[in-house]
Amino acid sequence: MSSIAERFRVALEDVREPRLAVPELLPVQLARACARTLGVDAAGLSVTAGEEGRAPLGASSATADLAERLQFTAGDGPCTSAHRDQEPVFAASADLERRWPAFARLLAEHTPYRAVVALPIGETLAGPGALDLFFTDEAAVPQLDVFEAMAVGDLTCAALGDAAVWAPWSPRGGPAWLHGPAAQRRALVWTAIGRVAMAQDTTAPAALDVLRAAAARTGRTVDDLAGDVVAGRLDPTVLLAPDDLPPAPRG
Repeated sequence: MSSIAERFRVALEDVREPRLAVPELLPVQLARACARTLGVDAAGLSVTAGEEGRAPLGASSATADLAERLQFTAGDGPCTSAHRDQEPVFAASADLERRWPAFARLLAEHTPYRAVVALPIGETLAGPGALDLFFTDEAAVPQLDVFEAMAVGDLTCAALGDAAVWAPWSPRGGPAWLHGPAAQRRALVWTAIGRVAMAQDTTAPAALDVLRAAAARTGRTVDDLAGDVVAGRLDPTVLLAPDDLPPAPRG
């Protein structure tokens, strides 16, 4: 029987695609390899990002990427708890609804996932990391081999560390995998927070609360609203006025 390290190596080879063969998308490849190795529906990787949240690095699918944005929009969830407490979190539907009702509602409305396992994966160059595992069938959670999952998390963390040492760094600073599409989109949130705070003469945490409240009213994610604020499509002074906010785009 092959070792977990060998299975992960084979999975990583299997998920390689020409369009992913850039350093910025290494976390996407790793997330896909994690999902394939562990037999889960999807996976996502993130690191801490200051006191107010975390930065997504990459996910195995667009839906898993959305699930992370929904958790950030809700303000709390399994991955946030895994980051904060540095302990594994196992959450089936009832656990999600009891501990994180806002996230549970968004997850059920916008994704097929009904359970989440979040695992701390140790210290990356950017800070403590976490691995989210998503399940469409919550009955599959007890079948997850926790020791294998933690080992896959360690292998993922090691791969990020190796890339930080051996691969060229980004002109933006740090390893290229810190600057993939998901991380760049989240970076816009911090820019938008600054603009909202200045426009409304408030603190950064309060500005983030304003963005989250506006996202809840319009059925959008904080990342989407932040992108509109930074691009100048949304005036930060109207975020407190529900009637002036555009609804979520259809289609």
